[in-house]
Amino acid sequence: MGKMHVKTGDTVIVIAGKEKGKKGKVIATYPKKDRVVVEGLNLVKRHTKPSQNNPQGGIITKEAAIHVSNVMLVDPESGKPTRVKMVQQADGTKVRTAVKSGKAI
Repeated sequence: MGKMHVKTGDTVIVIAGKEKGKKGKVIATYPKKDRVVVEGLNLVKRHTKPSQNNPQGGIITKEAAIHVSNVMLVDPESGKPTRVKMVQQADGTKVRTAVKSGKAI
């Protein structure tokens, strides 16, 4: 439980598990559970009863959360996975930076 190295909207690559090697955009983050939801990855099928919103019911496919330790940020320069470090700029603001290329994210 704590701070995460990824934010909503970041492009990440999965480094472990059944989706290993796939890239996607982070849709949602859950810092208390240390999990992230990545667009188009870790799809699960959910059987739903007919309701007011969905009168037909049926099987819905949606993304499930992945543990944040299993994803890595994609380097904006090379497109490969990279670690992240915080770099303080001259004006005092801190910026997330890719360790591999040194580029700001």
